[in-house]
Amino acid sequence: MEARIVLLAGDGIGPEVTEAAMAVLAATGEAFGHDFAVERRHIGGSAIDATGQPLPPETEAACREADAVLLGAVGGPQWDGGPVRPEQGLLALRRALGLYANLRPVTVYPVLARASPLRPELLADVDLVVVRELTGGIYFGRPSERRRVDDEWEAVDTMVYREHEVRRIATLAFELARSRRGQVTSVDKANVLESSRLWREIVNEVATAYPDVTLAHQYVDAAAMHLLRRPAGFDVLLTSNLFGDILSDEAAMLTGSLGNLPSASLGSGKNRYGRPRGLYEPIHGSAPDIAGKDAANPVGAILSLALLLRYSLGLTAEAEAVEEAVGAALEDGWWTADLLAAQPTPAGRGGPRREAKAVVVATTTEMTEAIVAALYERAPANQEK
Repeated sequence: MEARIVLLAGDGIGPEVTEAAMAVLAATGEAFGHDFAVERRHIGGSAIDATGQPLPPETEAACREADAVLLGAVGGPQWDGGPVRPEQGLLALRRALGLYANLRPVTVYPVLARASPLRPELLADVDLVVVRELTGGIYFGRPSERRRVDDEWEAVDTMVYREHEVRRIATLAFELARSRRGQVTSVDKANVLESSRLWREIVNEVATAYPDVTLAHQYVDAAAMHLLRRPAGFDVLLTSNLFGDILSDEAAMLTGSLGNLPSASLGSGKNRYGRPRGLYEPIHGSAPDIAGKDAANPVGAILSLALLLRYSLGLTAEAEAVEEAVGAALEDGWWTADLLAAQPTPAGRGGPRREAKAVVVATTTEMTEAIVAALYERAPANQEK
């Protein structure tokens, strides 16, 4: 396969974690016999600095022609308060590519159970995916403004959902559930919000076409509680834009760190292979406080690459090899500082242990090298020996 991938490194730790993903991509190509052409473009703060725009026209054009797009992160304090913000570039790109669905899978590697704030017994069998509507809701509703009323400032944001927006994201969630455990939990606030009442009505209509899938509804506050009380009970969580943004960050902590969670943004657009032209990114932010220190966790970006291989390129075996390589590196004791900070036993007093393997504080580079080495062990040539 000869695939074209646009790399949007972005800001803060974005360049570091995406370069880690590129190292894994290069190893995947060599191990499995693929050629990947990577084109680097600006987005977010780096694009503002270079061109004055958070999404330059040449970046958008390159993404429209690519088979898939990999993104690091956008934003940083140096761009706060200005009329043009880095996040505007990401929102505009999602709109331009018609990426209405954001998938955020949450799987807890057994060795990381102690890195989660939850008790290990609550994490057994956790395997869920948040399906977040991405181009509607309060982030895009109008009016969205600050204005003077009665000699004081007031601010307004508008949550708007149209029937077709709810129907298409619900259909995707039910289709996904069919390939998993057959359960959809739709999250809303229908006891308060009219937009949520429409959401629930349309989801119920879509459900009639999927008698083999079980549907449950939960208010968002209850869903937030149950994510901590019984996370293994969830399969597919179907949510609106705002609720999905919040709940998926909460769910990330089940895995030990926000740095572990990948995401895939998909729409109706197809690439040269007839597959979704997706945008793939870790869910963490740009973390400017650790940028340039070789301390960022690259797992979320690398697992986002695995989703890219699976959804946009149809390379399922390669995606599984990358995911297994991440698990193997973690099992072998390669943990970045964020994972050690999350677990209850301070690393200075011995840290967590798995059999005889001590967990050490790994740099971004060391973590990446461990994953690449584990990936080569899963190359077809080595598996045949």
